[in-house]
Amino acid sequence: MDCDIAIIGAGAAGISAARTLRAAGRSVLLIEASDRAGGRGWTLGMGGMPLDMGCGWLHSAERNPLVGVALAGGFDVVGGDTAWRAQWRDLGFPREDQDAAMAAWEALSERLNTDPPASDRAADALTPGGDWNAFCQSLSGYMNGASLDRLSVADFLAYDNAATDANWRVREGYGSLLAASLPDVRLLLSCPVRKVAQSGQGVRLDTDRGPVEARAVIVTASTNVLASGAIAIAGADDHLHAASQLPLGLADKLFFELHGDHGFEPETHLLGNPRNAGTGSYYIMALGRPVIEGFFGGPGAVSVEDAGPAAAFAFALDELVALLGSGVRRHVRPLVASAWCRTDWIRGSYSHALPGHAAARAILARPVAERIFFAGEATHATDFSTAHGAWESGARAAGEALALI
Repeated sequence: MDCDIAIIGAGAAGISAARTLRAAGRSVLLIEASDRAGGRGWTLGMGGMPLDMGCGWLHSAERNPLVGVALAGGFDVVGGDTAWRAQWRDLGFPREDQDAAMAAWEALSERLNTDPPASDRAADALTPGGDWNAFCQSLSGYMNGASLDRLSVADFLAYDNAATDANWRVREGYGSLLAASLPDVRLLLSCPVRKVAQSGQGVRLDTDRGPVEARAVIVTASTNVLASGAIAIAGADDHLHAASQLPLGLADKLFFELHGDHGFEPETHLLGNPRNAGTGSYYIMALGRPVIEGFFGGPGAVSVEDAGPAAAFAFALDELVALLGSGVRRHVRPLVASAWCRTDWIRGSYSHALPGHAAARAILARPVAERIFFAGEATHATDFSTAHGAWESGARAAGEALALI
């Protein structure tokens, strides 16, 4: 045997599983298809600043296990209120409209909780022709990476009813935290796994660098990768079908650097156009840094990714100009943009259940023949779509593997 446990994927789930197994004294081989660890947690240094291209918030921070990991590792965890859903100086979004839009979202949430549509399709709870339906769709895009049309009510409520409003940050970057959390185990980068199958009293993995033999394997690949068939897993047809019912939605970021006497205030926020479901959400000078972080979700993210980075920056700048005037063009400079749908071996952002398929998460979390275990945010019952949900799932799968060996 090459190791006790092989782990496919060095994102939050894989790193957490490796830490749990290493602490138990087991030999571990962590195999990552891309050229870096961290998965959808990726901090990129640009303009002397750590920018989180993927996950950036310690959601449900009071109970988020990564808060403790960060503090133990000497990272600076920043708490406090956030500016999301606030509109700086009410620009382009008068206070009465903000109140009406949020009332529409709260009414939708109430219907989802107390009188969910029989279809389990969240969009079916929208008020027909409602004035703020596009606003509600934009919030779904940011939260779920998908429109309400593709969202299971039962699945959304499982997350929403368990989450808290405490959203904290890691000053050095969430991706930096994950990468620094790697335990002392063997790590193979740029090594895609193509096939997994039981072999005698263990499993065999066929990789681009040759075969690997282990007593068990933990698979943490994204649902889009699993559903694509990129990794052939013997005996896992039900799991691969479940993955297809838990597709990754899409959320992308783009960053502008601020310069000159721009007049912006730290920790403020602007919604581009509250009546456009594909609008951008712009967080201004987070942690006091001279940056505007544009965030697009669901169909809005699909549109900007399809258009390409140049067109995406142009669209975002046009939205900012509509709110702030043409003078803002003198003070912003495009820095960098993500493209998660085009990122090999991930192919999206975070999972949502299609209508009628919330139970697919439990199916995906089950082991195959007591040798093949699954982890990743999509396998978590309530904290899917988060790095800490992935982290907890990795520890869970590692515990199942330890019970085997």
